[in-house]
Amino acid sequence: MTFRQRIEHSRILAWLLAAIASSYLSLCQRTTRWEYVGLDRLKSELAGGPVLLLMWHGRSLMGPIHWPVEVAPLSSLYDASPVGRVSGALQHRRGLQPLEMSDKMSNLAASRVVLKRVRDGVSIGMTGDGPLGPALAIKDAPLEWARVMKRPVYGYAFSVKRHRILGSWDDMMLPLPFTTGSVVFARFDGEVVGKANEAARGGLKNLLDEVLHLANKTVY
Repeated sequence: MTFRQRIEHSRILAWLLAAIASSYLSLCQRTTRWEYVGLDRLKSELAGGPVLLLMWHGRSLMGPIHWPVEVAPLSSLYDASPVGRVSGALQHRRGLQPLEMSDKMSNLAASRVVLKRVRDGVSIGMTGDGPLGPALAIKDAPLEWARVMKRPVYGYAFSVKRHRILGSWDDMMLPLPFTTGSVVFARFDGEVVGKANEAARGGLKNLLDEVLHLANKTVY
């Protein structure tokens, strides 16, 4: 059995890897001098109800740590892949409420689960370019959830001066400890109506590109 298959079949192994990742990212969080942009506005918005939080997959590693879980809960969606399983376990360790989107779950069933959480006041977090890419391209799912939830949409990105870019499809940024960093939250001022709304797709892409650019600009 390959290591990938072991993760797929073992929740214990996924939790062990998540514990290691959580400890490392916590170290990075504690030893980094962070500058936050837009966090106060997000917290104020959360007082009125949940939001949809979007980010590019390549800057998702620190998302579970930077979300203000002390203000409002967040339910992040993840897939059943090995990386997804570890991500879900990591989110759970950080106090979030991860939701596995398996192939066996129909779109209707997934919608019911997510909308129930939204009605309970839980925000939803997901990557704009999905679990497999292509990178920096808005998938249909964020558009659909924004349309169905009818709640404010926020973009998120982080950047750090000391880091490694992993050789993955999304050029994922791995932070290194003892550095300076930036965390950016920004609200989408447009509206998502109807299905396959290309104007909204372009607007969400611009939002995520802008928060990414601002996070990088603030650090460099």
